[in-house]
Amino acid sequence: MTRKEVEKKLNNAKKIIFGSMLLVVLIATLIFIIPQKISAENNATVPVKQHDTTTAEAIKFLGGVIAAAIAVGLGSIAAGNAVQKVGAASIGAIVEKPELFGRTILYVGLAEGIAIYGIIIALLILFKI
Repeated sequence: MTRKEVEKKLNNAKKIIFGSMLLVVLIATLIFIIPQKISAENNATVPVKQHDTTTAEAIKFLGGVIAAAIAVGLGSIAAGNAVQKVGAASIGAIVEKPELFGRTILYVGLAEGIAIYGIIIALLILFKI
């Protein structure tokens, strides 16, 4: 098998995995989160002003959840790619010069920070800050 064939199969596998993860997030959102949101507002025990959740509010909530999932997913994928490249380069540098260990660990940590940014953005979206 040639290198191009292997890369093509790998790219196809990545697309399939990404598509299936997106499908799982969408199905979980539709099955679990939206009905809970609607029933929570309908079954409120606090005698405050009760109102029915409209379809527009449910769609707005769904959009926020999907946006948060995309922020976390893409942030994690980007962090994984960054750590892969920076980690491989840092291992190569450490093999040649062991005293570079501390400096290269810093770069790997900065690359991992991308995932944390995705989580922060998702929390901002979910809590509407």
